Amino acid sequence: MEIFHYLCTHNQKTIEMRKKTILLFLLALANTFLATSQTMAAINPNKRLQVSDNGRFLQFADGKPFFWLADTGWLLPERLNRDEAAYYLQRCAEAGFNVVQVQTMNGVPSFNIYGKMSTPKGFDFTTIETDEGYGYWQHMDYIIDQAARHNIFIAMTCVWGGVVKAGLMDVEQARSYGRFLAERYKDKWNIVWVIGGDIQGNVKTEVWDALATSIKNIDKNHLMTFHPRGRTTSARWFNNREWLDFNMFQSGHRRYGQRMGNKDYPIPDNTEENNWMYVDSAWTYKPIKPVLDGEPSYEDIPQGLHDSFEPLWTALDVRRYAYWSVFAGSCGHTYGNNAIMQFAKPGVAGAYFANGERKPWYKALNDPGFNQMKHLKRLMLSLPYFDRVPAQDLVENNGTRYERLAATRGNGYLLVYNHTGRDMRLRLGKISGKRKNLWWMDAATGKLTPLGCHDSKTLTLSPPKASGRDGVLIAIDSRLHYLDSLAPKAEERVVDRNE
Repeated sequence: MEIFHYLCTHNQKTIEMRKKTILLFLLALANTFLATSQTMAAINPNKRLQVSDNGRFLQFADGKPFFWLADTGWLLPERLNRDEAAYYLQRCAEAGFNVVQVQTMNGVPSFNIYGKMSTPKGFDFTTIETDEGYGYWQHMDYIIDQAARHNIFIAMTCVWGGVVKAGLMDVEQARSYGRFLAERYKDKWNIVWVIGGDIQGNVKTEVWDALATSIKNIDKNHLMTFHPRGRTTSARWFNNREWLDFNMFQSGHRRYGQRMGNKDYPIPDNTEENNWMYVDSAWTYKPIKPVLDGEPSYEDIPQGLHDSFEPLWTALDVRRYAYWSVFAGSCGHTYGNNAIMQFAKPGVAGAYFANGERKPWYKALNDPGFNQMKHLKRLMLSLPYFDRVPAQDLVENNGTRYERLAATRGNGYLLVYNHTGRDMRLRLGKISGKRKNLWWMDAATGKLTPLGCHDSKTLTLSPPKASGRDGVLIAIDSRLHYLDSLAPKAEERVVDRNE
């Protein structure tokens, strides 16, 4: 009130000056508050990620499980402005994503939407703060801080593999770049380092080692992985590296039988869609490290990528990749969408036949697959987490390819993903409890339908016909109440004689 009394007792010129002073003061106060909230987020030790004691999962520093659910936003730093980036990250959070994978530099140099260059003086970053004002790296800072507001980690793929393969970054340049990145972002809680970028680890290995070690020598707070070429896994080249905290594989975009001339794969031909096989192969490397599919088939992209007449991968397909991988033991999963990963829009050409006129990235945020991944994350975090293991031995008469039932179990529960809705015969006696409460979860909607309480050791059953095509059979020891907050109450006990 005193401020307004003062304004009323002075001439108009003074009033205008005082108004400006007050507005500037309020703006500075708001900026201080925002900066303080971001700093507090940056130094919160409990938000840092680490590997679980058994070496198979990720967790927060306070011991809470972290289920990696990433969207692929490769060209976010280059193609979106501030408002667009903020909107995209908000929508990611609403869809349940807690990680966004980006290309920190897609080229050398890279240019963002403001026309600012990532490397105005090559790999000399000593004056980067004063060279361009709001430059390339200030925009990256903004994206990271916006992600932090939504509890989203930015998985920073430092430089795309093709750049290194072309000789545009050598060992010394990699060291300089790594030191710059580490010093700039070591105190931000929401960073995961990704070395590589769609490249085999035996291509310019010395550059990748130099980049990784230069970051790790400075930044002890953040996890690191390697994004490999399609149908390969980081474990093949880097599992024994101290800098590699968890493995990543790229199951890729090919359907069964689309070999397309390549020869050297870790899984057999005609198994291209079986991403669970990469998880199985990861456990053969020592020491055991967490693993996940960092690039499976993207929603709305042609099968095999390079032919516009091929069918497009659908939401049903991306769900299958997610459940197959996680139930095989992955510590999470990465989703991708053809329009979103490159932020196609009118006037911006998209690779792999993305049509920015037909479906710009902001409309693709409504695609079903983008909004269905959260059901998997919710399910996994509602159950005991760190003791979960694959459970294919609990499935009788299993099928192949799409007919394969993917099973995982933990303390008192069994989950079985059924892609085609076929009949199942399961060994429920292998999990604790004389009786088990059963539910069917529709993978597209997350809806849980109770299937009663059963006391059979071996049970044959069919998914509900009205539930949709694919889903998860959930069996839980009736003495336990894991899903009480999510599921309708199970029906009265039904005695089943399918022994």
